[in-house]
Amino acid sequence: MSKFCSNAVFDTALARISTATVMVATSGQPATYAAATAGALSQATMAPADFAIANGDVSGRKVTVAAKSGLAVIAAGTIDHVSLLDPGTSTLLYVTTCPAQAIVAGGTVSLGGWQVEINQPV
Repeated sequence: MSKFCSNAVFDTALARISTATVMVATSGQPATYAAATAGALSQATMAPADFAIANGDVSGRKVTVAAKSGLAVIAAGTIDHVSLLDPGTSTLLYVTTCPAQAIVAGGTVSLGGWQVEINQPV
């Protein structure tokens, strides 16, 4: 017997991720909202236009998160994770890795675009 999940289910999950209003870059994977905010080496304000939900590359659906450039560096370190946050509910919505970059306080950093894809069950 085959398995199936409606795109409406995927889109609901991806729409929740798309409510993020802050993206932070950290050194290491934060496990909580508090850890993500405390460990932020750089951050960006996010808007609805920074997210695009579409068909997945493999199957299912995906949300593409826009690249951000020229972000102020809050503290020196090496960023290797990016997190999406909802400050209104103090929720850590999503964490992913990014290419490691050494950054210097007072400088700027750019974060490439990325995607969250939810595939059809197999």
